[in-house]
Amino acid sequence: MFKKCKSILLVILITFPFFALAHVEHYKDLNKIEFDIYRNNKLIGYHIFSFSNNNDLLEVKSEIKFKIKKFGVVLYDYKVTGTEVYKDGVLIKFNSKTNQNGKSKYVNIKSENDELVVDGSSHKGKVSANYLIGTWWNHSLVKAPAQISAVSGRIIKQKVKFIGKDTINFNGKEISALHFNFSSTDQKLEKKKKLNTDVWYDEKNLNWLKATFKKSGNWEYRLKVIN
Repeated sequence: MFKKCKSILLVILITFPFFALAHVEHYKDLNKIEFDIYRNNKLIGYHIFSFSNNNDLLEVKSEIKFKIKKFGVVLYDYKVTGTEVYKDGVLIKFNSKTNQNGKSKYVNIKSENDELVVDGSSHKGKVSANYLIGTWWNHSLVKAPAQISAVSGRIIKQKVKFIGKDTINFNGKEISALHFNFSSTDQKLEKKKKLNTDVWYDEKNLNWLKATFKKSGNWEYRLKVIN
């Protein structure tokens, strides 16, 4: 009985703020989020989000660049640019282009009749509008049944687990954060394609604070700028 009550209480405590701020409108005052990308505790690049508002439209532009080097030689070069456009808090289109160490990937998404039409290098077709783009800044991703790869359009059905509350230090300030783990529900996937990412959101305003995952090394997104 105690375990059941504890579980219900946990759901209320964690779910309530997400229902209270269930759309992207509360990001309208954001201008920029910038992360430094670390691999095996070494700075290799950055990920920047730029936010702009025009009446009922929210445009979010993102840019990722990193290089993996060994003895000064570039072994892996990765670049992504993407743009998300929301109207009244609902995604209406998304476009991205990726150069993955010389290999081109892309995604084009548009909203059509309460569905999302995906044209990507790894997936083409219509999907539920409840599927969200896996760009992480939007906290609503914790409620989505699946995310759409922002690189290739691949559909990743997910399970989201609340790990607990943590404290993250940013610019000398301690921030109370909600820690989640995102994992693939399809256990038949190759290990390299399985989702297994830990993400932290600010408990107060639900801004993205940090992410970690393992893929040919230990990766970490460390918040550099948010305003």
